Amino acid sequence: MNFDAFVNDIKINEWNVFGTEVYEDGVLTHSWGDTEENLHEIYSATKVVLSIAIGIAIDEGKFDISRPVLDYLPENKTENLSLEQRRIFEKITLQRLMTMSVGDFPFRAEGDSYIDFALNTRISDPDERVFNYNNISAYLAGVALTEALGTDLGPFIEERILIPLGIDRYEYSRCPEGYFYGASGMKLTVNGLSRIGLLLYNKGVFDGKRILSEAYVDEATSVHQMNREGGYGYFIWKYLDGFSVNGKWGQKCYVLPARKIMVSSLAHIEADTTMIRTSMEKYILQI
Repeated sequence: MNFDAFVNDIKINEWNVFGTEVYEDGVLTHSWGDTEENLHEIYSATKVVLSIAIGIAIDEGKFDISRPVLDYLPENKTENLSLEQRRIFEKITLQRLMTMSVGDFPFRAEGDSYIDFALNTRISDPDERVFNYNNISAYLAGVALTEALGTDLGPFIEERILIPLGIDRYEYSRCPEGYFYGASGMKLTVNGLSRIGLLLYNKGVFDGKRILSEAYVDEATSVHQMNREGGYGYFIWKYLDGFSVNGKWGQKCYVLPARKIMVSSLAHIEADTTMIRTSMEKYILQI
């Protein structure tokens, strides 16, 4: 591993990377930049935090992702659905939402009610499994989880995930109707993102304490829906012989248990970020 060469690439190319950490066999061995001081947007990496929350609820028998999303959404949002829309959404399970395998959803919801916007979307073929990456699927899954738990999902995530992981600085956002916006909107430090990755790397255990079942981690990080990137699990991307946590402008946590390595970084790069991955693969993974 040549971590210095990787950092040198960041500096020479003036990539807007805030900070990066490398863990070997679960231990922090290299770090550079702002890894613990400032909070940064993690964008769609928020979806993985939601996935972990869903896993905890499944472990406790409080959530069944094989059921249609309509089974969990608020009755005042579903009672006036047209017969056609009801028939469509009765075919859309939570598992389909978590694997982004429902076509026709726009990328994000609009208006004063994201739930109404989503439920009024015309889905041409609800039986067809097609990869369609969007924020609406994750948002609906978060609303369904909130209703299943009967409690505000924000504090639930704080108490059951963030605090046990030692993450004491964070921010998250809500939709216009007050639900935790599970598709995006969280801010963490680089080290905070690493702790999310370490929980998955260690099969649901952090600092000797089990937070999430190994069975759920295995299921969530397995490929359930193919795409051009190699596959998708429960809001988690396939990467090489492991998986990754991704945000849209360079928020990354590459988790490679077989290689006993994990690399996390936060950045804000609106152009193509493959050059950073290429450098990381060359100098850190040495492939």
